[in-house]
Amino acid sequence: MASERLLVIDDVASLREFLGIFFRREGYDVKTAASGEEGLEIFERWRPDLVITDLQMPGINGLELLRKVKEWAAKDGVDVPVLLITAHSTISTAVDAMREGAFDYIPKPFLNEELRITVGKALSMRRLAADNARMRAELGERYQLGQLVGNSAAMQQVYTLVRRVMGTRINCLIIGESGTGKELVARAVHYGSERSAGPFIAVNCGAIPENLFESELFGYRKGAFTGATRDKQGMFAAAHNGTLFLDEIGEMPLSMQVKVLRALAERKIAVVGDTNETPVDVRVVAATNRNLEQEVKEGRFREDLYWRLNVVQIDLPPLRDRREDIPALSMHVLERIAKEYGKKVHGFTPETMALLKNYRYPGNVRELQNIVERAVALESGPLVTPSSLPERVQGEVSVAAHGEVEEEFQVEGIDLEARLRAVERRYLEQALVATEGNKTQAAKLLGITFRSLRYRLKAFDMDGGE
Repeated sequence: MASERLLVIDDVASLREFLGIFFRREGYDVKTAASGEEGLEIFERWRPDLVITDLQMPGINGLELLRKVKEWAAKDGVDVPVLLITAHSTISTAVDAMREGAFDYIPKPFLNEELRITVGKALSMRRLAADNARMRAELGERYQLGQLVGNSAAMQQVYTLVRRVMGTRINCLIIGESGTGKELVARAVHYGSERSAGPFIAVNCGAIPENLFESELFGYRKGAFTGATRDKQGMFAAAHNGTLFLDEIGEMPLSMQVKVLRALAERKIAVVGDTNETPVDVRVVAATNRNLEQEVKEGRFREDLYWRLNVVQIDLPPLRDRREDIPALSMHVLERIAKEYGKKVHGFTPETMALLKNYRYPGNVRELQNIVERAVALESGPLVTPSSLPERVQGEVSVAAHGEVEEEFQVEGIDLEARLRAVERRYLEQALVATEGNKTQAAKLLGITFRSLRYRLKAFDMDGGE
């Protein structure tokens, strides 16, 4: 790793030389300058990582130099900390310089250890800021539209809407079945917007107990209730100047919906246990796999909140309705997984791809990802073969688009009960895969009660011993 660059500026030769020797011994790459003018000339061509400058100098003083360094660094999109060395008589001026962006000041005479620690702290914070900026850039690249794979007409409509809302501040509602990639779309909206440097906070409304909703979303003050031993920041405050993604918004209880509506309308939140409201600047992107219009009609979702969230609606198609995208999606996942696993798998046999294209994917893109990841992990050759796919994908019974069994009747007769049980078992397995084992959600997908699901799982010895 290259040594970090320090620029020392002081009109006193002895101090300038001492600091140069001291920091070179600490392992830094150091250049020195006898004046502010010389220091700026070196800064412009050398671009140091940190500047140490005397405050009082003839010509360009330390305060003027600070302003120029900050201006040039901002143009480069970086932060260069400036450390001021000052006499006691100019400490008030140094404090003013802190307000203008100086990292810190060291009064003369200073201790060498104090100076060494302060420089180390400044450079450490600079590295942290640079790492955060790099991670934000990587996230932005990762979640741009290029990560939404598919050229089908349905996905082209999605891309068009996402591009149109990126540059706005309006709230969005993403509609789609479980596993269609609603959070990926929400991240694309965030990282393509002016808020990309701010936080992206994802909240799964279906995973929060009703009695904890308010404190999770809005936070609480110490002593607000039994067990509140410290202040806690809520999700709205955490998303300030960024995007709050409310996933499964249809699961939010009515008692909370009115409070969320007020927060969106007033741009203020009421922290539990605090009498004052706190301003927040948050863009909300919500998502659901429910029919919210029907939920509104049946009184389970507030109509005013629905229209507040649904300024723009983005409908994500299920994977079965865009089968032409399956080859591109499969290759996209395969390339990523093969790289992560260090496997030399670079494609699919024609038979494998035919099976992947024919499968119905009740779990949508998420299920496809799981299938391909499993196949890459199991495959020993350069191409994924049918044997590496789960049995449900290899196909025991072909199911048509409307759910009928597509199989020629055998004149010699069939075992109808066995056939029907095979179909039922496959649907149970697929529903559990699609919901990652969540039995409540699996029952909803299958259109049966939770009790009925438990009974059927037990009959097939699939209840996990419960």
